[in-house]
Amino acid sequence: MTPGLAFFYGGMVHRKNVISTMIKSVVASGVVTVFWVTVGFSLCFGHSLNGFIGNPSTYLFMKGVNSGAPWSLAPTIPLGLFAMFQLMFAIITPGLVVGAVAERIKFTSYILFIVLFSILVYAPIAHWTWHPDGFLFKMGALDFAGGTVVHISAGCAALAGALVLKRRKSHIEQIEIPPANIPYVLIGTGLLWFGWFGFNGGSALGANSLAVSAITTTNTAAASAGLSWMFFDVLRGKKPSVLGFCIGAVVGLVAITPSAGFVAVPQSIFIGFITAIISNLAVYYKSKSSLDDTLDVFPCHGIGGMVGMLLTGVFANKSVNSLGVDGLLYGNSSFFVTQLKALLIVVTFSFTMSIGIFKIISIMLPLRVSSEEEELGLDATQHNEKYLQGTLILSEKA
Repeated sequence: MTPGLAFFYGGMVHRKNVISTMIKSVVASGVVTVFWVTVGFSLCFGHSLNGFIGNPSTYLFMKGVNSGAPWSLAPTIPLGLFAMFQLMFAIITPGLVVGAVAERIKFTSYILFIVLFSILVYAPIAHWTWHPDGFLFKMGALDFAGGTVVHISAGCAALAGALVLKRRKSHIEQIEIPPANIPYVLIGTGLLWFGWFGFNGGSALGANSLAVSAITTTNTAAASAGLSWMFFDVLRGKKPSVLGFCIGAVVGLVAITPSAGFVAVPQSIFIGFITAIISNLAVYYKSKSSLDDTLDVFPCHGIGGMVGMLLTGVFANKSVNSLGVDGLLYGNSSFFVTQLKALLIVVTFSFTMSIGIFKIISIMLPLRVSSEEEELGLDATQHNEKYLQGTLILSEKA
């Protein structure tokens, strides 16, 4: 999924920023992996400290992870496998934020953001939601594969980053930037779509019928949302486009993530269909504002995750997953209220903490590239590399 995200984002930015955008997604694999094996897994899944965070010493440097004892909620797989599976979620989350701050954030500052975000935002929310002693888990909130933990947290962090970094020169001057490589976007969508089967299906924590159900709802929601976005554009006078279908499909994948293992296939069609329209409209109204979220991370991942969480509260059905609950459609209004509360808590926490993180980084390091560097492009000025007609070459500086 990480190279998929890199291709997806890299194909949509200006050609002078392709490499810089892609590396910011991929480098999370390095930074978060080191963080995860040292203290990250402990903070998320270690012994709970008052339902807020895990004890950092529980699995420090993976201590005891390969002892043979399984995770309490995944009794059929080794703890080490569970730890590596959860690492995937931890890596992809800060990588999503890249799309909102692309084309203007310094690489070193973004590295520091990954570290601080993982410690101060991702770890607490993952613990609240997925640890059996986490307070959102105890409250009864359901997030099958990361609607709050991944997409809402990243979407709100993306909004914070866009606000702190302010607008690009091209955005102020309303210069339309053509995507560098639409086939890259298509390749990235395919990799993400396939990888999402592991994301959502794997969250069943076993090769079982629930995993099959989650994969089926995931594929269905993506298909429905891709078509919904594309033909909604047509209804608004546009032509059907590759970008439209690809963005819509990813929005559908985002929307089904919290409910993949709690809803049936017919409901997944509606979830993909309606979320794509809502995110499409959010992108449109964002484009009319002064907010410079480069690749629409908040309208797609933030809003998409929020709609998905709320629709989990509507369509969840115990007949799909005995460990779940019935939602609003089946007479359980209290569960919908629980989902709404969890959503508001995560939105508030992620946004305020992320604003603070970006402000702190701006004090410690230059957060944004200079106007000259922005004009030349981050590929050359940050990495001494250029993307030209599908070829990576060394820059003249190098």
